[in-house]
Amino acid sequence: MKAVAAITAISVFLGGCATASKDVATAYVSPLQYQNYDCDQLAAESQRLSGRAQQLGARLDEAAANDKAITGVALLLFWPAAFALGGTKTQEAEYGRLKGEAEAIQQAAIARKCSGITPGTPATPAPAKS
Repeated sequence: MKAVAAITAISVFLGGCATASKDVATAYVSPLQYQNYDCDQLAAESQRLSGRAQQLGARLDEAAANDKAITGVALLLFWPAAFALGGTKTQEAEYGRLKGEAEAIQQAAIARKCSGITPGTPATPAPAKS
């Protein structure tokens, strides 16, 4: 019985943990959707995406940090708590899409020879306060 509980807890630990923002894969987004944007529109869209990515990235990083803490407690003291792990895959997918859109905007900005648009990835979220 203890072996089954340990295996279950470890499988939840390995499969249910939230992913930190830096580890979320970038989803491909075609730069063609931005081909009719002028430089001002590209800059505005880049700012909008960066703000949302920063907000979402901070949530993902907080969830990942919380999962590490819960995992330590769960595996040592109370293994059923391990079932509370995990960020939402929806948030991770959205963050990956935002990263892809940022890259697509950067490519469109380069093609239009726009200046002042930040490089392709969203801003890195500030570390969560402890």
